[in-house]
Amino acid sequence: MTASVLYDAPGPRTRLRNRIYTVVGSLALAGLLVFFAMRLNSKGEFKSYMWDLFQYAGVQQQITDGVVATLKAFALAAVFSLLLATVFAAGRLSDHKPVRIAASAAVEFFRALPLIIMIYLLWATVFEPFWALVIGLTLYNGSVQAEIFRAGINSVPKGQSEAAYALGMRKTQVMLTILVPQAVRAMLPSIISQLVVTLKDTSLGYLIAYTELLYVGRILAGNTPTLGNYPYFQVLLVIGTIYIAMCMLLSAVATWVEKRARRSPKGAPPATPEAEALVATAE
Repeated sequence: MTASVLYDAPGPRTRLRNRIYTVVGSLALAGLLVFFAMRLNSKGEFKSYMWDLFQYAGVQQQITDGVVATLKAFALAAVFSLLLATVFAAGRLSDHKPVRIAASAAVEFFRALPLIIMIYLLWATVFEPFWALVIGLTLYNGSVQAEIFRAGINSVPKGQSEAAYALGMRKTQVMLTILVPQAVRAMLPSIISQLVVTLKDTSLGYLIAYTELLYVGRILAGNTPTLGNYPYFQVLLVIGTIYIAMCMLLSAVATWVEKRARRSPKGAPPATPEAEALVATAE
């Protein structure tokens, strides 16, 4: 099916109007950036001495340690959330009604409960900051990933599973050998997009004194005044750039995976709108 069947091609007036909107929007954005830059410059935020703290080896080491702590929490939360998502998705697709009800209730509960409240509750009970952050991220993102898995499995044409059942295969065999491989390939971009959300959510660790990147940045900005000025802007700019770089790397992986899936002659069907909506909501 060609694109022209789905929508009408824009005419000359529409194209001209789109160009005008693009130019006006770009100029407005550029003007806003210039305004903020001038305001920051008037307050001395771009003075060279405000950036001197990043020259010290101790500060560089603290930032490096913060990055390592962030990646450590993310790595464990990512692995555990994928494992939990597998369990939840299997429960929601179970033929046994009690199992389906229990899995659905758990998924909806962990998706509905704000992540910061979950982390605080875990921290206030028995867990140290690191494990409170990891477990909180695991429960929330595992429930979201479970819905992505379920949507991916449901996106596989039912005729394939029906044919497998007709050949005498059990549900476990059908799931592991036919449905799951295709679903995983179809949902990889959505899965990785949710992992990007997990990486960004590690910044909530600073609220419970876990020494991840944002917490380190807050300590540096609050304890290293320069000529009476605290370098909050400079530290946040550097920390934010590091977060953006890490998220862009994961996004690049998602794009690469999606392109490979599209080029494959045996590629699985594309991600369903249901799963894409779940990721958009989580972000």
